[in-house]
Amino acid sequence: MASVKWLTVALLALACTAHRDAREVLTFWALGAEGERVVPLIAEFERRNPSIHVVVQQIPWTAAHEKLLTAFVGEATPDLAQMGNTWIPEFAAVRALEELRGFDERDHFAGIWATNVVDGNLYGIPWYVDTRVLFYRSDVLAAVGYPHGPRTWSEWSDAMKRIEREHRARFAILLPTNEWEPIVMLALSNHATLLTPDGTRGAFRHPEFARAFQFYVDTFHRGYAPSVSNQLIANLYQQFAQGDFAMYITGPWNVGEFKRKMPPEMQDKWATAPLPAANPGEPAGVSMAGGSSLVIFRGAKHRAAAEKLIAFLEEPAQQVRFYELTGDLPARRSAWSAPALVSDPHFAAFREQLERVEPLPKVPEWEQIATAIYDRGEAAARYASTVPAALAQLDARADALLEKRRWMLRQ
Repeated sequence: MASVKWLTVALLALACTAHRDAREVLTFWALGAEGERVVPLIAEFERRNPSIHVVVQQIPWTAAHEKLLTAFVGEATPDLAQMGNTWIPEFAAVRALEELRGFDERDHFAGIWATNVVDGNLYGIPWYVDTRVLFYRSDVLAAVGYPHGPRTWSEWSDAMKRIEREHRARFAILLPTNEWEPIVMLALSNHATLLTPDGTRGAFRHPEFARAFQFYVDTFHRGYAPSVSNQLIANLYQQFAQGDFAMYITGPWNVGEFKRKMPPEMQDKWATAPLPAANPGEPAGVSMAGGSSLVIFRGAKHRAAAEKLIAFLEEPAQQVRFYELTGDLPARRSAWSAPALVSDPHFAAFREQLERVEPLPKVPEWEQIATAIYDRGEAAARYASTVPAALAQLDARADALLEKRRWMLRQ
């Protein structure tokens, strides 16, 4: 009798194993902490789709770009992957990605969605979004007449002048000289294109970029910002709290960090605001359209299953759940009605800013061009170059990097 019982158990185990083995196996590469924290969502997806088994591989952000490229060259790509949206043009250019259809953009932020479109084709679906806004000492800005932060460049200049003149902080703002993002966001706010429309040459001597670059450099020359890189900032949160600087441009990850690392007595003395508008009459400045998207690699064996997982992960309810697990901001507008986001006043600026974000130039050479931007910005800030010379050098560098692109377009 006992042998019959054990035989029954063994047969049931074999049946279960066969059932598991019969499931469609979908490979999904996720980057950084998201690869670990997406697991509860994957479990729910598999519960809804019992015929699909998702194998998640977690890849460190530092190794992700190279690993994805190597996998493509070696024809060892996953079905589905998380990808920084600034990488999509590069992978689309080498025909690594499948074009996506049937997804609705109406509930997405237009600038974020645009990062996934290359030459009119959609290659990714936003998973979470990222942008940068102005973090500021609300007590310091209130003391100089801007309790809700500056809304235009003229107000921004006036606030920095007053902070410096009245010694309200050691410096009005921190703009690390080894970061290109502040320069680019100033340029986007002034409607600079950065490159020519066809993406084959630099547009850094154009008036729109030149004005933004001059605004950036003047911030240092007038003593409003220290000429230091972020490596020389010993403790960002402590220095912000003690008044070493009163403003800082950064992203949503720092909302939680400011709450954790700022002293309790300072928690009601900092706030966030959208980037100031370059011109009066505009609601805010323009920030970068950042974040991660979900892409399907060309030739994926389980494309239909991958599309199902993308559709699941972009559901508003899953977007809210993912925010709760990671702190990553939802890509769907409707998900922003979640109490966790509505109740935190620090996220209101991000919600407003996300309506005014733009993609970076969609050329594979962008990262190298961006490095040149901060290099020339630092040179001008430190008086090692004039502004006209720095802009000419930027155009020359961009033109050299884009030479191959010009050649390809001529063929």
